[in-house]
Amino acid sequence: MIQLLKDIKIKLDKEFNPKKLILVDNSYLHTKHKSFDPKKIHLKIIIESDELKKIEKLEAHKAIFNILRQEMKDKIHALEIEIK
Repeated sequence: MIQLLKDIKIKLDKEFNPKKLILVDNSYLHTKHKSFDPKKIHLKIIIESDELKKIEKLEAHKAIFNILRQEMKDKIHALEIEIK
C-alpha cells in the first residue's frame, strides 16, 4: 500500500502542484463492514491547491477522480476529498 500512496501522490503533485497534500489510509476504520476488501483502501485526500479552489467543488472532485480512475477500479474502495 505504501507504493500505491506514493504513486497517487506523484500523480496529484504532477497534475495540481498543491501547496499541501496529505494522503490518509482510513481502511482500519472499515474492517468490520460487509464490503470490506483488504486489497483495497479507504483513502482520504487533503489537498491545498489554488487550481482546484478556482473551480466548483464537484468539478474539482471529478478532476481528482479522473486522475485516479485506474486506482479507483483496482485499488481504492472509497475516496474522501478535502480541498483547502
